[in-house]
Amino acid sequence: MMGSLLVVLLALCARSASGTEIGVIGLFPGKAVLVIDNAAPRTYSVGRPVAPGIGLSAVDADTATLTIDGKTRVIPIGSHVNHSLPGSDASITLQANDQGHYLTPGRINGGSIQMLVDTGATLVALPAADAVRLGIDYRRGQKAVVNTANGSAPIYRVTLDAITIGTLTLTQVDAAVQETGLPFALLGMSFLSRTDMNRTGSTLTLTKRY
Repeated sequence: MMGSLLVVLLALCARSASGTEIGVIGLFPGKAVLVIDNAAPRTYSVGRPVAPGIGLSAVDADTATLTIDGKTRVIPIGSHVNHSLPGSDASITLQANDQGHYLTPGRINGGSIQMLVDTGATLVALPAADAVRLGIDYRRGQKAVVNTANGSAPIYRVTLDAITIGTLTLTQVDAAVQETGLPFALLGMSFLSRTDMNRTGSTLTLTKRY
């Protein structure tokens, strides 16, 4: 909860154009505990500079939002973000959980959501409740039927304005909204196919291609 310190088990790192390493190790309301270039942890308030060209612009229960060289970087809990040089591809490295699944917080059309990486899903898939919360008028989309493990289910095909995970943002992403039988959002191939996926051990790195 925002009322208490959230200690992040995995350091989340971002690198500015100048090469500064930033680790997010804790979150307070309006504050974040950061490690800069492996120095001792310090608490920074929203709106205050963190390092040259870097400022802390927002925090919530899951992420710290930094402004790095004039660009916004949202660093989610449980991921490692690397944005080292101007013009380099945005990438994010996800750590598998105890079940071997990759879960990541992100943003769809500006709203926060937790997603499960699913290479077996053709499209990004959203439960209807999440679509409504995110302001998506999904019933104006194209209706279709898909086969699931529990039988056939109706879906509505929509196009999402943007999906952001860490520093990686893709726009105009095809998606499906399912009214029943989908307990959580799936980050499917309509997003993943636009990245280079590199799995090493228990980590999965996604690098933006287009």
